[in-house]
Amino acid sequence: MSFATPDDAGLVLDFMRKLGGYQKMADKIVATEDGLRSLLAANKGEAVFGNYKGEAVAFAYFCQTSSAFIGQSGMYIDGIFVDESMRFKGLGKIMMAYLSKLAVARGCKRLEWSCLDWNQPTIAFYKSLGAYGVDGMTIYRFAADTLLANAALF
Repeated sequence: MSFATPDDAGLVLDFMRKLGGYQKMADKIVATEDGLRSLLAANKGEAVFGNYKGEAVAFAYFCQTSSAFIGQSGMYIDGIFVDESMRFKGLGKIMMAYLSKLAVARGCKRLEWSCLDWNQPTIAFYKSLGAYGVDGMTIYRFAADTLLANAALF
């Protein structure tokens, strides 16, 4: 494993585009290399690469969170992807174990991520590791234009 630096923003973007393609959401990846570089430089997000024979073949992008429900911090995985040629070889499990160990070392009490409902192979993988889905909850989001409109109300 290796941590991304701001200079790795292009590689992070490449992996996000691969993830978007796999998720049938390539058009939703609107990040730019400069935007990712800024996030990495400001420590607003982090990324790690899973390497095999000196080449990055997997990645995870994540950030610290906190929860008023548990009164403690956590980590959120915003994107995780293993190249197709490296799947079913244990790298996904290694990535999740690494992120779990990192979260524990940072004092986090939970590690969270989301998964598209149709992605049954990945859901089965997460469940095999002991993860569970949070039922009865839907993620809501303000996109940039709606965020600005709501901000203008105050």
